Amino acid sequence: MYSLEKLLATGKVLLADGATGTNYFEMGLTAGEPPEFWITDHPDRVISLHQQFVDAGADIILTNTFGCNRHRLKLHNAQARVHELASAAAGLARKVADGAGRPVIVAGSVGPTGELFEPLGALTEAEAIDTFAEQIQGLKDGGADVAWIETMSAPEEVRAAAMAAIKVGMPYVATMSFDTAGRTMMGIMPSALEQIFVGLDPQPLAIGANCGVGASDMLVSVSEMKGFVTPVVAKGNCGIPKFEGVTIKYSGTPELMHTYAGMAVDAGVRIVGGCCGTSPEHLVAMRNALDTHVSGAAPTTGEIIAKIGPLTNSVPTIADTSTRDARRRR
Repeated sequence: MYSLEKLLATGKVLLADGATGTNYFEMGLTAGEPPEFWITDHPDRVISLHQQFVDAGADIILTNTFGCNRHRLKLHNAQARVHELASAAAGLARKVADGAGRPVIVAGSVGPTGELFEPLGALTEAEAIDTFAEQIQGLKDGGADVAWIETMSAPEEVRAAAMAAIKVGMPYVATMSFDTAGRTMMGIMPSALEQIFVGLDPQPLAIGANCGVGASDMLVSVSEMKGFVTPVVAKGNCGIPKFEGVTIKYSGTPELMHTYAGMAVDAGVRIVGGCCGTSPEHLVAMRNALDTHVSGAAPTTGEIIAKIGPLTNSVPTIADTSTRDARRRR
């Protein structure tokens, strides 16, 4: 059996897969339809996307279980199906990974509950841990290698998900979305991410950022994590979304994502991937970028903007050393 820990220990930069939801829309998913239902309704389509990402060169594929927790599934009267769907999803991804002929890690996607923690809401730490543990147990039983906690905004929630993974006995990765003026929606800065996991045993295998806004903002966010001891993940959106009629398209080209992947490596990232809008075609370009990369200096904000495009966040975040150090002192 392969493990993410062993792959990271090789020192190679790993390639995670691309988007699930936006690619499913291209395959026929309709608005309001839970992607998780495809696990049992259209397993052939789920397998197809996993296979396309593996064929594109992905070292890590994420299960279709982002919203597979009791709180989100309750919106579709499917809260009793958590273990069934999570286990089945991991099994589909496992089948593709095992047939790859090379190491491919199955990462069990664990998204937020959609609920607010007390005192802002009713969700308690104990309920959150129990919720995530139910999902992660299903992923483990289905054959996932690692719990992939993603798109988190609240420190309490990402820590509860990590504690659930520990409770179940699964290694875990955790990423947050820094999409609100360079912070998460709940105010967490990228430089503070590592502190959220202090005192947990075991520690996450990797932490970082995913989704949020565009690739430029992603690179600025992970630049703030360059001094982390924990390996860093960057799973950025494929450019900026825009409407073309009634369809949302992302502005990122394969060439842009090729450049983004190379700059992410220079920013110190150990796992590079794509989020919303990232197709298998984009991932091929990213694979090529990693395979042909020549190491360079960590990019500054100015270099990121020049090569990738303007920041979506209006508040200037850090990229050059002097500005980053000044902000940390404040």
